[in-house]
Amino acid sequence: MINKVLELLKEEKACQRISLPPGIKAKTSGFSLWYGSTKALKDINIEIKENKVTAIIGPSGCGKSTLLRCFNRMNDTIVSVRTEGNIWLDGYDIYDDVTDCVDIRRKVGMVFQKPNPFPFSIANNIYYGCQVNDMDVEKDEVVERCLKQAALWEEVKDRLSENALSLSGGQQQRLCIARALAIEPEVILMDEPCSALDPIATAKIEDLIHELKKDYTVVIVTHNMQQAARVSDYTAYMYLGELIEFGKTKQIFEKPREENTEKYITGRFG
Repeated sequence: MINKVLELLKEEKACQRISLPPGIKAKTSGFSLWYGSTKALKDINIEIKENKVTAIIGPSGCGKSTLLRCFNRMNDTIVSVRTEGNIWLDGYDIYDDVTDCVDIRRKVGMVFQKPNPFPFSIANNIYYGCQVNDMDVEKDEVVERCLKQAALWEEVKDRLSENALSLSGGQQQRLCIARALAIEPEVILMDEPCSALDPIATAKIEDLIHELKKDYTVVIVTHNMQQAARVSDYTAYMYLGELIEFGKTKQIFEKPREENTEKYITGRFG
């Protein structure tokens, strides 16, 4: 009986798959979100390019982080949230009733604004996600691979048994990125990952983002327009819950089509 139900769910899920355009990893279609009676996102339509960095910019409270968290359904933890519309990842609607949030979060990793290493050793921080997800991997191998990908291996390879909280802020953030990579995601979400870091640590994270897009699709929220211009291939500008303009970063910053975008880019409001 259980097997029959699973087969029916798979068939239903297969029917709901769509073909995304070539090079598109994810897209939203008429997506809106409410916190209670407050509409925080309004009919968002955006395509996220595969193996590219997409930056989401806009003034505080415009819905940047809310939209970012929708790509792995982090907002589901808020009781008052409801949504309309679709978000497609690899052709599947991640807000469909038959979609498993755990599967989504394996595919879509998250790095938060403030570094949040676990109070474990550096090595166990990396390996924790593999354990929770019952992944059949060698601990030493995955720890080394992820720390190298996060450009942290040379700094900590002789300190793997030390508590991760002993690391500097910038190192902790790169450790959190390495931890996200351990479960082999396809997309990495970053919510203002450099806002709590000094310029040197910020430069290391930005260099890392450039390297990561070779293997991953990256979406970053940033309040720093210069950072968006440096690290991203595409930029989305949001205002009051609406997607005002989306396009290649060079076009957005040099020749924005919308007056609202130009005012924000040039600092006339924000």
